[in-house]
This record gives sequence, C-alpha cells and structure tokens, in this order.
Amino acid sequence: MGKKVFVGMSGGVDSSVSALLLKEQGYDVTGVYMKNWSKDLPGMRCPWAEDLADAKRVAVKLGIPFEVWDFEDAYREKVVEYMLDEFKKGNTPNPDVMCNQEIKFKLFFEKAMERGADYIATGHYARVKDGQLLRAVDENKDQTYFLYRISNESLKHTLFPIGDMLKPDVKKLAEEKGLHNAYKKESMGVCFVGEVGMKDFLKEYIDIKPGEIREVETEKVLGYHEGAIFYTIGQRHGLYLSGISGEVNDGLPYYVVDKNLDKNIVYVSKNLNDSHIWTDKLELRDVFIRTDTVHSRHFATNGERVSEEPRNDGRDEACREWSVSVRLRHRAPLIPAKFNGESLFFENEIKRPASGQSAVLYDDEVCLGGGIIA
Repeated sequence: MGKKVFVGMSGGVDSSVSALLLKEQGYDVTGVYMKNWSKDLPGMRCPWAEDLADAKRVAVKLGIPFEVWDFEDAYREKVVEYMLDEFKKGNTPNPDVMCNQEIKFKLFFEKAMERGADYIATGHYARVKDGQLLRAVDENKDQTYFLYRISNESLKHTLFPIGDMLKPDVKKLAEEKGLHNAYKKESMGVCFVGEVGMKDFLKEYIDIKPGEIREVETEKVLGYHEGAIFYTIGQRHGLYLSGISGEVNDGLPYYVVDKNLDKNIVYVSKNLNDSHIWTDKLELRDVFIRTDTVHSRHFATNGERVSEEPRNDGRDEACREWSVSVRLRHRAPLIPAKFNGESLFFENEIKRPASGQSAVLYDDEVCLGGGIIA
C-alpha cells in the first residue's frame, strides 16, 4: 500500500481529477468533503448538498473511501467573522485566502495528520518543489495568490496533483475517465455560498444604511448609495448618480476616490488622476514570508528587515530593500517592485488596490509570501 493521502474533494472537476491521479500513482487515497457552510439565504440556496453528492459519486467511481469532515463552526469564526469585521472597517477582504490559511491547510491538515496521513491534497492550481510554493503551469488558473499564507509545515505535506496541467486537459481527462462532473460549471460569487453575490451576502449580516455620494472637490451631493462598505477606491461601475450609471450631465465617468464610514459618505471625482486613486507605495500588514526558502534569505522570521542590499534612491539608507514581483489580485499581471519587509515601492504609479486585499510576492516562479494591503 502506498503512502496515505487525504484529498479535499469539493465536488468539482479539479479535486476529482486530483483524487484520480493520486490513486493511479499508487497512493492510499481517502476523499474528504469539508462541510464549511450550509446556511441558505433568502431566495438563495446553498449548494453544499449537491456538491457533497458530486464528490461522493466520484469517490464511488474511483473506489476510494469517502468521509465528511464538519468544520462549519470554525469556518464561521475564522473566515466569515473575519470577513464581516474587515468590511465593517471599510476594507475589502479576501475570504479565500483566510479559508486556505485557517481551514484547508490548518484544520484539515492537522486532522489528516492525526489520522496517520503522509500528505493532504487539493485541486488547487499550484506546485510544491523542495518545500517551496511555485506558480502553476497554467498561468491563467494559477491559485498561489490564494495560497501564499499556508504554513511551511503543511506545505511540506501537501500535494497539488494538477499543478502541472492545463485546465482543458483536466476536463478532458475527467471525461475520458468517465467522471460525471467533467464539465461541471465552476461556482462564482462568495466562495462558500456559491452563486450569491458578496453584496447580497453582506446585507444579511451587516446593518447597511444608505447615504450620500458627494463630489470630492465641491461636496455637492450627486446621488445616494446603498452602503459605503460596498464601494472601493477607483470603482467606476455601480454608481447611480442623477439617474445615470456612473456619470452626470456631461457624460464623463465618476470614480470613487474616498469614503467616510463614520459619516457614511462616498466621495467621487471625474479626475482619474486624483491622488486617492494612484500610488507608488503600498503599506502591508500581517506580512507572512516563507522563511525556510533560500529566496527569502532577506527576511527574519518575525518579518523584520534583514537584507544587506542597499537602496540608492535617496530614501533612508538604514532601511534595506530587494527586488520582487507583486500580484495585487488573482490573475493580475506581475508588477516589479522593491520590498523592505513592510512596504512595497513601485517605479511607476499603480492604481491603488482595495485595502484588505492581498499583495503576493514572487521571485520568478516561487511564491515568497505576502501581506494584507493596509
């Protein structure tokens, strides 16, 4: 019997093919459905039961044991409450990042190890080599952006079976092997509630109050919003001003440039060059850097700066920097930057990403870690 691996099976094609490949490679495979969320919302049914049925059907097809592990309480505390708290502060969090950190690669990992597993596996598009997290071969599907915070210990015991494959080839293999979910539609919307949009979900849990949309230069009231927490800096669409979506009178678009949560006011401007929208520096919080890789030799385990590479741009010479590539959202292009352990500096101004989102750092194909945008 081969090494024992517990595979997280969501009911989708990616995790199903991952289980298939591991079995064909001789592993002792057990499929696990992680029951993280089962609550229905008004007019919107949570698809967990259908996903569970799909995962179980694949396990039967493959002839592997199948179990359901209930993490619902922990998920509500570690992921959902975190997300709601961040929105209340005016940030735009990424629940997928926290789910991977706290549930899939912590609770799931720990329970699998207690059960005698050698490895855990998921259907993520990523790769592991020599203890390092690498981008997937399929750049369009690469999911290291969501995985950058998983611990070194869990990474050492993690397999990503489809990390070397392209998505069309995954679907084709599933069809060839007779898996019923080969072309199952991928879920959109909130990661744990299926097709529900984030705004609809938040309305169920946060007391949302309408307020004014004002022009930042004049304080003129141009319209009204459903709730300031729904808006992000630089946003153009979804503004309803004087009855015209995103524009007033002369047809020029307005952009969100600021918001005051205490007064529940969203500020907009037609000036695309407004200083609120663009920046050449980002401050990060809760920085996580994978310290056991040679690529992170510049970082101390507590995130302090230890690089000996000086910078020569006239800024404080006591502070050291080094070159990295940065991804500011899933599938966004990599941007060159300098990093000093807590701040990112860009040669050219970038459109400011939403606070609460992640900035993920890379050295070529190696994912070094990252932090939450302050």
